[in-house]
Amino acid sequence: MKGSLTTRIWFRVTLWCDARLLPLRISRNATLDRVLALARSPRSIRFEALSVAYILKRVCKTTRRPLLMRDRRCLRQGILAYRFMSAAGHKVQLHFGVDRTARTGSVKAHCWLVHDGQIILNPPEPTMVEVFAYGAEGAAAEATNA
Repeated sequence: MKGSLTTRIWFRVTLWCDARLLPLRISRNATLDRVLALARSPRSIRFEALSVAYILKRVCKTTRRPLLMRDRRCLRQGILAYRFMSAAGHKVQLHFGVDRTARTGSVKAHCWLVHDGQIILNPPEPTMVEVFAYGAEGAAAEATNA
């Protein structure tokens, strides 16, 4: 079940607004703490009836044509998906990694979402090394394979 019509409409309106405001709230030099604060869902917003598949579909559709953050789509999608899946009660983790083959002076970063041990959004390239994971309960943990 995807939830009641009212829940789905409220979710879509909230997602649309958050997706439009997120690029304005994240600057290029934002700290990781600031980025993770944006991923946290306010306790007052709950979407328990929505499935993982429904949330992912709506996040991807809402972010498919970005005006801002074009080069950071994975970050935008990851933050929004984490935020709304947490609000729906799903246990997800937001993972961050860097490309180990990047040349000196340049860093290629990526983030992806994991649910029940499976990557469900933005799978990383094989050359990515996980450096950080942000857990569903709001606790940050260093990656074990870094």
